[in-house]
Amino acid sequence: MTAGVDRPADGKVAVERVDRPGRRGMRLLGPAFVAAVAYVDPGNVAANLTAGAQYGYLLVWVLVAANLMAMLVQYLSAKLGLVTGRSLPELLGHRLPRGRRLAYWVQAEIVAAATDLAEVIGGAIALHILFGIPLLAGGVIVGVVSMILLGVQSRRGQQPFEFVVVGLLAVITLGFVSGLFYGPISWGEAVAGMVPRFEGTQTVLLAAGMLGATVMPHAIYVHSALARDRHQGAHAHPGTLGRLLRATRWDVGLSLLVAGSVNIAMLLLAAANLSGVSGTDSIEGAHAAITTALGPAVGVLFGVGLLASGLASTAVGSYAGSEIMGGLLRWRIPQMLRRVLTLIPALLVIASGVDPTWALVLSQVLLSIGIPFAMIPLVRLTGARAVMGRHANSTPLQTVAWVVVALIVALNAVLLWLTLTGQG
Repeated sequence: MTAGVDRPADGKVAVERVDRPGRRGMRLLGPAFVAAVAYVDPGNVAANLTAGAQYGYLLVWVLVAANLMAMLVQYLSAKLGLVTGRSLPELLGHRLPRGRRLAYWVQAEIVAAATDLAEVIGGAIALHILFGIPLLAGGVIVGVVSMILLGVQSRRGQQPFEFVVVGLLAVITLGFVSGLFYGPISWGEAVAGMVPRFEGTQTVLLAAGMLGATVMPHAIYVHSALARDRHQGAHAHPGTLGRLLRATRWDVGLSLLVAGSVNIAMLLLAAANLSGVSGTDSIEGAHAAITTALGPAVGVLFGVGLLASGLASTAVGSYAGSEIMGGLLRWRIPQMLRRVLTLIPALLVIASGVDPTWALVLSQVLLSIGIPFAMIPLVRLTGARAVMGRHANSTPLQTVAWVVVALIVALNAVLLWLTLTGQG
C-alpha cells in the first residue's frame, strides 16, 4: 500500500467522517481533481495548440467527445476502487497469471514513461520560457520539485497532497483560460467545430494525440487508487458506500468540467491567434505568438500555467507509476527512488536534442494506443457482479462503456495504419 496514507484497519474512522453532519459536501471532493491534472498536462498543451494553430476550430468536437468519455471512464475507475477496496492494477495483479501479468506491466510502464516524458519536457519548456533556463537544467528542476510534492504525500498523507495539486490545477486554469478574455474568438466557428469530421490523415493523427492526452491510461489506474486511499474501508459499509458513490459523481463531473474547459480554451486560443502564424508548431513559438498578439501579461500567464501543469502532472504520474508496479508486480520501491529512475529517460530525450514539442505530441499518440489496455479490463471488472456485487454497471451503462471502448480502439487502429504506412 502507498506509503504515508492513513488506512484504518476496520474502516470505522472513514465511516464516521462521512456520516458526520455538515461534512458530506466539499470535504468529499478531491481524488478526481488530482486525477484531472493528468488531463491538463503539457502533452495536452502541445496537442491542443498544434490542432488549433494548424486546423482552427475543426477539432473542437474531439475535445468535447474525449471529455465526455473521460467523465465515464474516471467515474468507473473511482467506483472500482471504492466498491472493491482495491485499485485496478491490484485487481489485475491478483487475476492474471504471471506471464500475462508481466507483459501487461511492461506496456503499462511504457505508457507511464511516455507520460513522464511529456510532463518533464513541458515543465522544462515552461522554465525556459519564463526564466531562460536551459531545457536539461529545467528538466532536473521539475524532477526535484516533483520529489518535494511526493514528499508531501508520503509524510503528510493524501489530503494535503490533494490540496497542493488542486491549487496547482487552479493556477493551470488561470494560466490557460485568461487568454480567452483578450483574443478574438469566433464563437460561431467554435460551434461549427462541434460537428465530427476530419480533413486529411494528419487530422486523424492529431485527434488520436488529443484523445491520448485527454483519456489517459495512467489516470485510469491512479484514480482507483486515489479513491481507495481516501475512503479506505468504505467498501465494507453499504450505507456509506452509496453516499460516497454519489459524491464521486460530483467529484468527477466538476473536476473534468474544469479540465475540459481548459483544454478547449487552449485550442480556441490557438485557433484565434496562431492560425497562419509561422513558428507555432512548437510551444515556444506559440508562446511568442501569443505574447505578440495578446501582450506580455498573457504570455507570462501562459508560461506559469504550463509550469504548474508540468509540476503537478509529474507528481501525479509518479504516484500512478508506483501503483502500477505495486499492484501488478506486488513489489513496491520508495516513490523517491522511482522518481529518480523514471526521470532519467526524460532527461536523456531532452539531452538528445529531439524537438521537444514533437516529442510531446508523439508521447500523446503512444498514450492513446495504451488506453484500451486500461479501459477494457476496467469495463469488464466494473460490469462483473462477482467483483462489484449490486454496484455492478447497469446494462445501459455497460453498453455505453463498451461503445466508448470500441470508438477508441477503432481510432487507434486507424492511427497505427496511417503511421505504419507513412501517411501519418
